[in-house]
Amino acid sequence: MKILYVFPHPDDESFGPALAIARQLRDGHQVFLLTLTRGEATRQRHRLGLSLEEMGEVRLREMQEVERILGLSGMAVLDFPDSKLAELDPRTLEAAVEGHIRKLSPDVLVTYPVHGISGFPDHLVSHAVVKRAFCRLRDEEPAAAPARLAFFTLAESDEPDGLFQLSTSSDDDIDVAQDVGDAEVALAREALAAYETYQEVVEAADPLGRTGRTVYFELFQESPAPRLACITEGL
Repeated sequence: MKILYVFPHPDDESFGPALAIARQLRDGHQVFLLTLTRGEATRQRHRLGLSLEEMGEVRLREMQEVERILGLSGMAVLDFPDSKLAELDPRTLEAAVEGHIRKLSPDVLVTYPVHGISGFPDHLVSHAVVKRAFCRLRDEEPAAAPARLAFFTLAESDEPDGLFQLSTSSDDDIDVAQDVGDAEVALAREALAAYETYQEVVEAADPLGRTGRTVYFELFQESPAPRLACITEGL
């Protein structure tokens, strides 16, 4: 099956989802990534003395290395302004997402949950835009719509959050629990290491330590019981 992940920034796919992506690829699925910005507004650019344009180019090259490491079936990186998605006409973003869905015809579409995990505005906008694009296609052009919309999320935990204050999904809201193994952890760590300019943040946040060996997803307007073992199960 085809799976399309849509996130706003470089490294969003590696802060947890890479574990599931690696497993899904190993299971024979085609996994694609669409990133809406080049992540040029990161504060790390001040440390490196780079302009917004230069930082965007550096992060694009880092993403291309992640594409190689994970063995993605395809990747597209758009150039919407980082940290300013809330200022854009959402219809412009929706059109870009819809166009990519039409091009790839994925079976499953994945993005952030409504709380965005970190609460960053770009995460919240991405959730709304992807969900609206999915709903419009499902209601008006069902032949072009993915069969399922999933949201990568975190489960509640007693462990400290680390660098960021994180939002989680309740047990009742989690519909998929995807277990991963040593091979997936190794690939995800290698993918995170490819973001050389962001290692200060990666080390402080420890995203893979927080995610653990199970990756969780919510499903939009689905409530399977028991939980599914992967986001393609039952399709």
